Amino acid sequence: MHTKHMILILATVMSATVVAGAQTRGAAPAGNPVSQGLRESWDGAKLNIKESGEQMPEANFAFKPVDTVRTFGQILAHLAGANYVFCAAAKGENPPHAEDEFEKTATTRAQIVKAVADSNAYCDGVFASMDDRKLAETIDMPFNMGKASRAKALVANIGHNNEHYGNLVTYFRLKGLVPPSSRR
Repeated sequence: MHTKHMILILATVMSATVVAGAQTRGAAPAGNPVSQGLRESWDGAKLNIKESGEQMPEANFAFKPVDTVRTFGQILAHLAGANYVFCAAAKGENPPHAEDEFEKTATTRAQIVKAVADSNAYCDGVFASMDDRKLAETIDMPFNMGKASRAKALVANIGHNNEHYGNLVTYFRLKGLVPPSSRR
């Protein structure tokens, strides 16, 4: 996608987020509406993933609907690693953990939930450190995605979490359970 198109899409999404936030809280964030909108989007994606790990019974962490996909636990472990990769790129540093590290090492519910919590805390710090000016700075994107804005790395991380939350919702439903976002 061309940079101009990505900027237009990002501006549209963030404007909608700011408007929606203003409608629910009474006023738009002053000064840095794009970074504030990204933080709010991150908070929603993060909450769904966090609560997925907390609500799924440990016995179901090994569940996968077919042999060719990740287990419930592997999806969460994958997200923990990917959070570090995307957020480290936005921060401008090497990731402290590899994308596949937790899929290889975290095998229990407790280990996976901790890996997710720790990666969320790392990303929280990155999101908190951003303002609209900083989001526009160019960085090297992870996964050989070329150069782009810090915003693109954080938008990609939010999208990645939401994409896999969709997988987790399906796993919840296949087990006859209500996923976190529907419970709320």
